[in-house]
Amino acid sequence: MATPSDPTSWEANAAARRQKKGPPFKFLVPLVYAPILPLIRLSLRRNPVLRDRLFIGVLVGAFAHGAYLVYPFSPSIWPCLGAV
Repeated sequence: MATPSDPTSWEANAAARRQKKGPPFKFLVPLVYAPILPLIRLSLRRNPVLRDRLFIGVLVGAFAHGAYLVYPFSPSIWPCLGAV
């Protein structure tokens, strides 16, 4: 049983109180770039080179954002990034 002076229970309570109250913007980003993909395809029909490059660029950004959300980027897991 944890005593009131136990630092682990105090840290857990402090972490629970510090939670942000706003929306998690990192999870709302797909709501921005998902409608952009069809708009790129429709609006740039006359310029297929720019259309394809822009479409692929947005897809690469979307997959990079997904990888950022799925995999924790920390120096202990990715030693090649080094301690920043």
